[in-house]
Amino acid sequence: MAVSLQTKYPLRPITNNIPSTHRSSLLHVRVTCSATTTTNKPQAKLVVENRFMSPPLSNDPSLQSTWTHRLWVAAGCTTLFASLAKSIIGGVGSHLWLEPALAGYAGYILADLGSGVYHWAIDNYGDESTPIVGTQIEAFQGHHKWPWTITRRQFANNLHALARVITFTVLPLDLAFNDPVVHGFVSTFAFCIMFSQQFHAWAHGTKSKLPPLVVALQDMGVLVSRREHAEHHRAPYNNNYCIVSGAWNKVLDESKVFEALEMVLYFKLGVRPRSWSEPNSEWTEEKDISNNHKV
Repeated sequence: MAVSLQTKYPLRPITNNIPSTHRSSLLHVRVTCSATTTTNKPQAKLVVENRFMSPPLSNDPSLQSTWTHRLWVAAGCTTLFASLAKSIIGGVGSHLWLEPALAGYAGYILADLGSGVYHWAIDNYGDESTPIVGTQIEAFQGHHKWPWTITRRQFANNLHALARVITFTVLPLDLAFNDPVVHGFVSTFAFCIMFSQQFHAWAHGTKSKLPPLVVALQDMGVLVSRREHAEHHRAPYNNNYCIVSGAWNKVLDESKVFEALEMVLYFKLGVRPRSWSEPNSEWTEEKDISNNHKV
């Protein structure tokens, strides 16, 4: 026979002697004490959970680019340009125009689909302790609570993680292949994936503050629009995952592809997606009232 006792003590943040510019990084500490008594020996466990209390300020270091970020973005762009150059030069040399162009269009279409599948996966499964992508999962959960902070991230800060992946993926392809059709696909697909976070940031921008060309591309459906992506940030947070052009959103949502995948994963592995749970205060969006920033 076992008797279990569990008590939670939410502690107030300690702000004494901490400059106001650094208080955005304060953590809310929740201490969970549990004790279990058995016929053999009592056991006790202390769990301390740290959670961010408030969004980062505009001058927060976590939103600023470092030279490492810039170098990774430069490396990613270099591999992209090399792939594009091989596609153009190879096409001119072999008098191929249609095939590389069609391959590039296919890369653009599939990049939107890929962005949606990946976005769905990290929105619904795993946490900050997940290998390789744990940091991105944590960042996307914070993004749901404070979506407007993405517009304050500096360019390289926003793109460096994807730029690193693109560098290690595209560089071997640049060295291994010279086919203009292959590079027509690779260069366009990789470009859209690497810059998808910038397209995402523009989808959160205020129309009057965006470059006119970006607004025009959004209105034409070339880039994901602000109105379409805004639906993703409304309950139940289970639609409009694609962030390149958004062309796949209607198809995926109406056919309930992601809902079917969630059911398969649940019945096979017993894992529930986050979208099935009632959104709590840590996932519900907070408005940027202080700066009147529109989402």
